Amino acid sequence: MVRLTMDLIAKNAGHKNRSEEDFGQYVQKLTHLNLSDKNIDSIGDLSFCRNLRVLYLYDNQINQIQNLDFASNITHLYLQNNRISSIENLSPLKKLEKLYLGGNYITIVEGLDKVRELRELHIESQHLPPGEKLLFDPVSLNSLAKSLSVLNISNNNIDELEELAVLENLSYLKAVDNQLKHMKDLEGVLKKWTKLRRIDLTGNPICQKPKYKDRIIVQSLTLESLDGKEIQEMERRFLMNWKASRAARQKSNERKTDEQA
Repeated sequence: MVRLTMDLIAKNAGHKNRSEEDFGQYVQKLTHLNLSDKNIDSIGDLSFCRNLRVLYLYDNQINQIQNLDFASNITHLYLQNNRISSIENLSPLKKLEKLYLGGNYITIVEGLDKVRELRELHIESQHLPPGEKLLFDPVSLNSLAKSLSVLNISNNNIDELEELAVLENLSYLKAVDNQLKHMKDLEGVLKKWTKLRRIDLTGNPICQKPKYKDRIIVQSLTLESLDGKEIQEMERRFLMNWKASRAARQKSNERKTDEQA
């Protein structure tokens, strides 16, 4: 296995034959570092890379998030398709905006209560134990309530979204291939997501419900795209008028029933 160290950076950057001084200046100026698919199993001391903004470590064998204390300037962290089982040691990443953790072994979304600038969280397709679903720590969710705008939780056996209602600035939810079944639960959450623009629920049992698409379009007036298809404003107006007309007829029938009684 391979440990991520300064020597590995030097080897991949072609600085093998240069002086230590040259290399020291090089890593201090480094803003992007791509070490994906290098069979790396652990993160060593990268403290010289203080100006690093984007770190690509996907498609490796990393089993723990560690030694990122230096990384106060990192905005994008790519760790998908590793062997990580716990979200931890991210507190120093005060400027982190995008976190990619898809395809790992995480069972609970936690450890994000200090990452208050996070705008995107991609945590799809975790290798979960049979019959289990991805869980969410309320403390982390509350900390992300005002910052998170993009959330990808696809393929994680998730059967309800109620606890995610606190994410008041969510604009895009991707929850493909989960176990969402209940229309009323979804409608309740949509009422609270007042900035939602896109939602993709393809592959969930709920998609087979009668009037599934119509009910979502009527419930969320900010929604622009559903399951990868753009919502036409004319379509929304038609559904809104139909809903209003139906409600008026129902009210009229109730009044007639009361008069007859």
